[in-house]
Amino acid sequence: MQPKPPVHYGDYLQLGKILDAQLPESSKRGQMAHDEMLFIIIHQTYELWFKQILHEIDSVRAILKLVPMPSTALATIVGRLQRVTEIQRILVEQIRVIETMTTLDFLDFRDDLIPASGFQSLQFKLLETALGVRATHRLEIEKQFFQSRLKPEERSTLESASQETSLFDLLQAWLERMPFSQFAEWDFWSQYATKVEQMLHRDEQLITNNPNLDEKVRKMELSNLNTTRETFLTVLDASRWEKARKEGKVRLSQTATLNAIFIQLYRDWPVMQVPKQILNLTIEIDELMTTWRYRHAIMVQRILGTKIGTGGSAGSDYLKQTTERNRVFTDFFNLSTFLIPRHEIPALPDFMQIEMGFSYDGHKL
Repeated sequence: MQPKPPVHYGDYLQLGKILDAQLPESSKRGQMAHDEMLFIIIHQTYELWFKQILHEIDSVRAILKLVPMPSTALATIVGRLQRVTEIQRILVEQIRVIETMTTLDFLDFRDDLIPASGFQSLQFKLLETALGVRATHRLEIEKQFFQSRLKPEERSTLESASQETSLFDLLQAWLERMPFSQFAEWDFWSQYATKVEQMLHRDEQLITNNPNLDEKVRKMELSNLNTTRETFLTVLDASRWEKARKEGKVRLSQTATLNAIFIQLYRDWPVMQVPKQILNLTIEIDELMTTWRYRHAIMVQRILGTKIGTGGSAGSDYLKQTTERNRVFTDFFNLSTFLIPRHEIPALPDFMQIEMGFSYDGHKL
């Protein structure tokens, strides 16, 4: 058997290809714009990080497709989603580097890039799709640019990706399979509904009897409280919730939402701690994606003002619109709406404490 040849650092990392992959367009007209090198390297770095994030998200989706899914796999999901959030923090901070480029620096080579655009980042669109951004979420101009700016083979790849089950849908199915609040011996949701009504009644009394409120403010606060009451009634009523889904007010199914609320309420119990981490990490991924979009939009406004983008979009205005529109896990953020004070949470019955705690608690090992 022949000995394995030694691995050389540069060969392993394919540095010849990577370090020769910066080909400024401005140099083709005989006068290279100094900052175009930075512009290329920044975007190449983004694409490498997008590739790693896709690698992690795809692996998490593969695990979530397993039914039944091994309990030990939850720790793997947490680790990989945590890695995604750490990469996202780098992506946000990386904007600070490109902001060292001034408007005049960019104008030295901007026209050389037309019609190239971030619209054409296939990996970023694949990442959005993998997380759960649907075509219906996208702005009309975004849909049109997919047709006019992406290559045919890229459109085909994106279309195929949109047929796969997203992280959002897989997490929803995982939540729907959880049995914790469904027991004949214990009707958790009726107890929860009672606690909610008591909490809302106290709030109503505080508003009604507050001598420091004038009638206009009192009326407004009572109206807001009634809206809160309707929100609680909706989450506890299957038909109301389904109507809200059809109207686009919520996306997560009622069953998944109720189980997610249960996880958040009983987050301190051992069985709930890892599921809680998964929910929190999806929130963090969405928050960091939104932060990156907004920082990117502000950076574009700082450098371009109100000019259109090189791809023909409305520049920073378009980017600001996608910041909120293309969020995926808003329903997980809104779980906080349905939480009640810790001292009001119904106590777990004995058989549930055994199921959700450590079985060796109170015993010598």
